[in-house]
Amino acid sequence: MIIFQRRNGEFQGVGERLLKIEVLALNTLQQIGVLLIDTLFSLYIGAVILRMLLGYVGANFYNPLSQFLVKITNPVLIPLRRFIPSIGKIDTSAVILALGLTIVKIILLSLVVTGNVNIISIIIASIIDLIKVIIWIYIISLLVQAIMSWIGSAHGNYVTPLIQSLTTPLLRPIRNVVPYISGMDLSPLVAILILNILLIIIEGLRF
Repeated sequence: MIIFQRRNGEFQGVGERLLKIEVLALNTLQQIGVLLIDTLFSLYIGAVILRMLLGYVGANFYNPLSQFLVKITNPVLIPLRRFIPSIGKIDTSAVILALGLTIVKIILLSLVVTGNVNIISIIIASIIDLIKVIIWIYIISLLVQAIMSWIGSAHGNYVTPLIQSLTTPLLRPIRNVVPYISGMDLSPLVAILILNILLIIIEGLRF
């Protein structure tokens, strides 16, 4: 998402997960344009990043959710892969695509709100925004995993194996340090805390 802050009487766009706009300074069409651009781009960027992460951890390719992500991202990723090879387990084409889409999103939002574009600032904001997207994917995955374990709906749910594939590499080193307490696994809580600290640190890079 993008936050637009008012400084010296003008709006300046910066990378951010939550959309915060000074509504009175935007007319109705601008507000609608910002909402549509930010929502549509953010959803597709999230799908591309999630596919890249699942591929990196070796998640089940034939899982229904994996297949959904493949179908909606293949039309763009397949042509890119002809020119951008993967590096090890990292789907480089997905990374480049996500970064490119983020740059386009921020440019469009800047044009809608201010009519001005600062390419260097936009590239930096895009990189920061992508890192935050990855962190938020892990935070949400950990929360969903915890909720499923509490309500007892983890078994037989096709989403659960993907989430476990995604979070296990993150939780494994934490579990080696943080012991079970009365049979409770506190590693997800510790991981969420660490990820939120990283969000704070990355937020500070904007200034």
